[in-house]
This record gives sequence, structure tokens and C-alpha cells, in this order.
Amino acid sequence: MAGVMTGFGNFTHAVVRAIPSSLAKEALRMNVLDVDLVKAQREHEVYVGVLKHKLGLQVIELPADESLPDCVFVEDVAVVCGDTALITRPGAESRRKETEAMRRALKELDLNIVEMSDENATLDGGDVLFTGREFFVGLSKRTNQKGAEILADVFKDYAVSTVPVTDGLHLKSFCSMGGPGLIVIGTSEPAQKALKIMQQMSDHRYNKLTVPDDIAANTIYMNLPSKGHVLLHCTPEEFPESAKVSTHTLCTSTHTLCTSTHMLISVLPQLLATEYCIFVVLYAYVCRKYPCTLS
Repeated sequence: MAGVMTGFGNFTHAVVRAIPSSLAKEALRMNVLDVDLVKAQREHEVYVGVLKHKLGLQVIELPADESLPDCVFVEDVAVVCGDTALITRPGAESRRKETEAMRRALKELDLNIVEMSDENATLDGGDVLFTGREFFVGLSKRTNQKGAEILADVFKDYAVSTVPVTDGLHLKSFCSMGGPGLIVIGTSEPAQKALKIMQQMSDHRYNKLTVPDDIAANTIYMNLPSKGHVLLHCTPEEFPESAKVSTHTLCTSTHTLCTSTHMLISVLPQLLATEYCIFVVLYAYVCRKYPCTLS
């Protein structure tokens, strides 16, 4: 590594994409439950409203593309760190044209665009966990070793470790960052195995917040210029036990997010009554950050 860089920088932008009607019948899925399209679109509007009005982010809204039923899940098609954006090569061939609109949007933000053009590589952003110190990349149905190696080559200032994902779609199906140095993790056996591997691979000791529901481990942590540290998480109505654990721990531990300069926002609804709810906290999480600084 050229050096050890730490921190998340300040989040200023978010990129989202509208939900196409084709999502309900044509999107990739792990089960056959129906999608409530009207509810999904309504909740997407609420979510975007929070990003804009409560958090003050500059939100770039991309139009839906009916030929790309999964296009709402924008996190999978780009990994952004500092002023560099890696355009990924999604593991599902049907999703690869989603990168075109994202590429244009990130170019307009004057980011340094790097293309993943190797046809042997696959990488979904849902498998990429950035901790502020390093990257963990899940090796899953959608992401392979070559994809992880390309990410490591692009972000040379950070250590990159791979983590086998033996169950579920992505690494971040059951974990996320809850704040600086804090990993939120589900209680399932695959989640706990992944956490153990991450702990073994890293030189840094992370704190952990274990929640009863894997889905509830999907949170969005942001450091905002005007509001400090913010954590978006699922509502208590959806996952009462996980919400109870999260609120108690985050408001009483050394990783508090409930001081005058920190904020917990319980706004993330269960977007869809299918496996898509694991993405509800992910699909708008392609944010521009100021360059991180050397510590």
C-alpha cells in the first residue's frame, strides 16, 4: 500500500434511480413472492425525500429504464471512494447496461472514472464493504476473485481482503458500517462466519453491533458536512428487536450516534415484501466524498 488512509470524508451527493414497472415481474430475485410496485414506488419517493430534505444531500435522480428491471439498485454498478469511481462489471449479465447511466452521472460530478473491462471479472457493489480504513469484498454468486483484484488495483491506498459469501446474495446482505470502526452484523451463521473472517484478515480491531435480523444489519452510515454522523436504519415496526438493540447500543456506547452532532433516522421502510428489502438501504448509496486524508 502507498499509505494507510482512514475516514469516510464528507458525503455530499447521492445518486438514485427511479423504479421501473418491469421490476415487479422481470427483476432478478431469490424467491417468487410478489412485489407491490405501487408501494415500492411510494416508499422510494419518501426515501429520496429524506436524502434531499432531511439530510441535505445533492441528489442526482436517474430515470427508470424499463429494459433494465433491476436498475433501481444503483449501488451494484459503481464503487466510489474519494474522487475515484470504479464502474463495475455486474455478475448478472442482464444488469451490465445499467452502468451506462451511472457512468454519465458520475462523469458530470467530475470524478475520475475507471472502467472494469476485463471480461473475466465480475463485481457487484453490494459485495464491497468500505470501513474507512480498508475494503472487504465478498466472493459471491455475483463477485469473483478477479473483480476483487481489480478493485484492489484501483484503490491502491487501501488494504483489500476477500470474504467468502456462502449464503445470501451479497456480503452486505447481512452487514454494513454503523459508524467509524463499527460493523453492524446479523446473527445468522453465514453472517457470523463472515465477521470472523473479516476480524482475522484485518489489522484493525472493529467494534461490532449484532442485531437479531440479518436484514436489519443493512444500514447507511454517512458523515455529512452540516449534520455530522448520520445512520439510516430500518424502522422498529419492521424489526422491533433489532431496532431495540441498535438504539440502545448506539445511544449508550462509545460509538454514540445520538449526541447533539449525530443523528439516527429510522426511515428505511421494508421496500418490498421479497428479498429486495435487503437492498432498501443500499440502492441510493453511491455518494461522492471529499478525498480522505492520511492519518
